[in-house]
Amino acid sequence: MGDKANAHPGAAGRATAADHPASVRNVVLVGHSGSGKTTLVEALALTAGAVNRAGRVEDGGTVSDYDEIEHRQQRSVQLSLVPVGWDGYKINILDTPGYADFVGELRAGLRAADAALFVVSASDGVDGSTRMVWEECAAVGMPRAIVITHLESARSDFDEMTRTCAEAFGADDPDAVLPLYLPLHGPQGPDGHAPVTGLIGLLSQRLFDYSSGERKESEPGPEQLPLIEEARNRLIEGIIAESEDETLMDRYLGGEELDFKTLVQDLERAVARGIFFPVLAAAPAAEGAKQGLGTVELLELITGGFPTPLERQAPTVTTPDGKARQVKACDPDGPLVAEVVKTASDPYVGRVSMVRVFSGTLRPDETVHVSGHGLADRGHEDHDVDERIGALSAPFGKQQRALTHAIAGDLACVAKLNRAETGDTLSSKDDPLLMEPWEMPDPLLPLAIQAHSKADEDKLSQGLGRLVAEDPTMRLEQNQDTHQVVLWCLGEAHADVALERLRSRYGVQVDVVPHKVSLRETFADRSAGRGRHVKQSGGHGQYAICAIEVEPLPGGSGIEFVDKVVGGAVPRQFIPSVEKGVRAQAARGVAAGYALIDIRITLLDGKAHSVDSSDAAFQTAGALALREAAVDARIHLLEPVAEVTVLVGDEYVGAVMSDLSGRRGRVVGTEQAGGNRTLVRAEVPEIEIGRYGVDLRSLSHGTARFNRTYARHEPMPAQLAEKIREQAQGNP
Repeated sequence: MGDKANAHPGAAGRATAADHPASVRNVVLVGHSGSGKTTLVEALALTAGAVNRAGRVEDGGTVSDYDEIEHRQQRSVQLSLVPVGWDGYKINILDTPGYADFVGELRAGLRAADAALFVVSASDGVDGSTRMVWEECAAVGMPRAIVITHLESARSDFDEMTRTCAEAFGADDPDAVLPLYLPLHGPQGPDGHAPVTGLIGLLSQRLFDYSSGERKESEPGPEQLPLIEEARNRLIEGIIAESEDETLMDRYLGGEELDFKTLVQDLERAVARGIFFPVLAAAPAAEGAKQGLGTVELLELITGGFPTPLERQAPTVTTPDGKARQVKACDPDGPLVAEVVKTASDPYVGRVSMVRVFSGTLRPDETVHVSGHGLADRGHEDHDVDERIGALSAPFGKQQRALTHAIAGDLACVAKLNRAETGDTLSSKDDPLLMEPWEMPDPLLPLAIQAHSKADEDKLSQGLGRLVAEDPTMRLEQNQDTHQVVLWCLGEAHADVALERLRSRYGVQVDVVPHKVSLRETFADRSAGRGRHVKQSGGHGQYAICAIEVEPLPGGSGIEFVDKVVGGAVPRQFIPSVEKGVRAQAARGVAAGYALIDIRITLLDGKAHSVDSSDAAFQTAGALALREAAVDARIHLLEPVAEVTVLVGDEYVGAVMSDLSGRRGRVVGTEQAGGNRTLVRAEVPEIEIGRYGVDLRSLSHGTARFNRTYARHEPMPAQLAEKIREQAQGNP
């Protein structure tokens, strides 16, 4: 792998179709925004010969950041795939956004990959969100490695960052997070900083000099070997500790010089099993250089140490009706099972679906079964349809290179699957199957929008539908109570990208309006009302009188209607009319225009006319009676209250609880969640947590997560209720 003494680049360049899963490597780059992931992809592509010149994020010239939004914001906002060839292997490099608002793209990348490369900036260190993703990978046993970037920074210190990574990622076993190389420094510059010009392999004890723009290998000088002795011994002991050969440690402690090849093989096995996590260094290529610092070592690590798709256990597979189905992992000759990990719209091609093939072989122009289940709550209806796929291609940034097939373990793009959405399963039309979906974060930031003009209104529904189909971390809500169209997002940056795509991609201009919560009204005490609807001026008139009593009920009771009329004061055929009228008025509200709930309405008495009484007249009388009852009653405005759970580091618990209290929240309990984190449970009015996801991220430096579920409606404070009543009545 990355420390082979006689490694050579071999065949390199842009990868085409793979012929066997063993020749494929799928690796996802993970790290916070600005850590250098996209720049590293450029450096790897240059070293592999896939590009002739590395682009720069600042210039908008990188392969993986090809969207206009990414050019303007100078950061990744979507998952992108850059396949390269190295030493006979096809490496599918998945570049992911580092900003927390786009964690859905990161989760999709983790699903598509078999190993993760964590990119850590030497000048910024390890942030909380990166630690959380590391824990997610650890929970599923995904192999990982760490690459330290920004070593050109004057404040960078490779040894210090290695210790930081061991503390952050190797809490249970710090000796499982160790460097494979140490950096070599050139002469100091005017600022006193000595740039990194090469690497020295701890196992091979060879020098790899990149100062000329291309890696050159040589023997170290006698003065250099003592400098690496301590780090080399610790690395060897770390490899032996994870080795399956229990005799190695005894042989090593007995003074035996272990074979270099044996150590490399044990290292590769430990990395592939996800129990040892090597640390490497990398830097972009200088202008005119052919290889960036450490890129050859990284490519060798990926091909030699990271697992093949054959070593990954496939996700759970069932039939669309839920029956378990056993599918052999990564068999190109098995039944077709592929998953859509990303959906995009191309102005010339239409919908393009990036898929990971888990079983079977995908070919162009064949008919497949498209199945999507389990996301109905996010606006994705369950669907099972057969579709004919169009062209099959390997993406390289915005370019698409035609493929003849995509075998199990490979990634490819499929054109013209008009019904397929992110998370859907593709299978044979004669043997429909469904994969268990990956966990997607809940969008918790509401964005209420309305069409800017009539022309936009006609296109809004289709544009929103396409937007949500591409991104399952968005949820579209048509709120029947507030009559608002609400797009639920993961954060402000996520919302900004959604609005920009609506405008630029789908030609829809929208206005953002204040988000409304679904308030309710109820009677605070017992009250009576009399509704009189009498219009008699000759000819057929209208006559209906009814007397009702209204009383409050416990929360969650809804509206009860009770008939206690005696003596036929209200004819039996008109009693349903009264009920219909009071229910219609209850839906319109009696104080501020919000629906009434949790009351019992009892019809006590009334009068009718043999000719002029009618269904419509008694409906009107019932509504008038309810409105009159509200005049002399105390009407409570009810606001929705959410049950909120916040998972936060222990050091931020006090700040989180104080913030919740400031939002009129009631903390109902806390419990230890492990890993120096606490789960805080609280009940908070929904009107106070519209932007809570954004504020919590700032409060906890991106380390906290929260969930919310509706609990109940309860009375608002009097001063807030009065303000809303005044707004509803049009008062200043």
